[in-house]
Amino acid sequence: MLPTLLAGPMAGVALDRCDRTRIMIASDLVRAATALAFVLALTHRRSWLLYPLSALLTFASPFFSSGRLAILPRITTPKELHTANALTQTTAWLTLSIGTMLGGVSTMKFGYGCAFVANTLSFVFSAWAVNGIRSSEGHFRALAESQVRQVGTPGWREFLASAGYIRANSVILAVGLAQIGWASGGGAAQVLFTLYGEIVFKVGPAGIGLIWGAAGVGLVIGGLGHRLGARLSLSDYKLAIALAFFVDGSAYIAFAVMPVISGAVVFILLSRVGMGVCNVLNRTMLLTHVQDAFRGRVFSTFETTLNSAMMASLLGAGIASNYFSIRGIGVVASILSTSTSIFWFLADVTGRMPEPGLQAAWVDEMELAEPGECQDTCRRSWARAASSASRAVWM
Repeated sequence: MLPTLLAGPMAGVALDRCDRTRIMIASDLVRAATALAFVLALTHRRSWLLYPLSALLTFASPFFSSGRLAILPRITTPKELHTANALTQTTAWLTLSIGTMLGGVSTMKFGYGCAFVANTLSFVFSAWAVNGIRSSEGHFRALAESQVRQVGTPGWREFLASAGYIRANSVILAVGLAQIGWASGGGAAQVLFTLYGEIVFKVGPAGIGLIWGAAGVGLVIGGLGHRLGARLSLSDYKLAIALAFFVDGSAYIAFAVMPVISGAVVFILLSRVGMGVCNVLNRTMLLTHVQDAFRGRVFSTFETTLNSAMMASLLGAGIASNYFSIRGIGVVASILSTSTSIFWFLADVTGRMPEPGLQAAWVDEMELAEPGECQDTCRRSWARAASSASRAVWM
């Protein structure tokens, strides 16, 4: 996961400068070539190849995943956006669950080489599918009427401008912070699901499969939250997110202490329903309110911070498993995730998440800046926006 931390800022700037579908196709083709190169680890018996190839595969991923989100409002109507967002997430969760199972079965029957070739073909198919997407403007660059002037501006300044934009819009900032809060405990699940299946319940790979399968089903059910998204006002949305975070965290606690695997499976399914609702509603909120000129950088920033928190949580749980009980680690991780609902609710009732409305002024001022003045303009705009939003920013 480390390469995604390096790729995130670069991916965001590239997606806001260039045609986003071309960036996505390039990402797919790089990943297709890399996936095929894994065969070398078999033919040449060089296990060390797995590390640089895996690094390159994950490095190229944010260029696609953030781009896919950035173009979604351009290929849907406002009414379709909620459903389209849910579809992109539920299909990803479904293929993750089904693909893991099929990958294991096919590898057992046909070998690793076949699995690597199948992975390669999946990226080629994706590139072909993206190539067929069309927009009314004839391209997928940031729209001219909302595009910040970027000629001659260093990429790092553009990235800093997006950071100021996020901070100046309290609800957008709150979504990003909530992701980090959830991941502080949610990342540990990547380790805990295996430890619970193998050690706590002592049912081996079958138990691990049951837990992961239930989690996948829960995410898909939670994806139906898109039906709520089109009907919720901003205040209703904020309350729904608080409740969904609470359901996710409290069911996660029940999973951590459940004495039998049947009960654990039920509660992890319920937990992931809450998580699925949060993901769909929060993603729709971002797609609706983030300016087109900043979408690439905002989504790549959030993906990078989420992966960072997930990685820290996963690493912490892995190390802690050598010194503490697995159930104890599960309880601590679930409490961390549950605390997100408390902070979100407090931010809402204290009025720190008002309707997003600063982005237009932010973009207008940035458009007036000459390339050499971009940094100073960015600082002045951020200072004024932050001052006017001081009560709205959720820290």
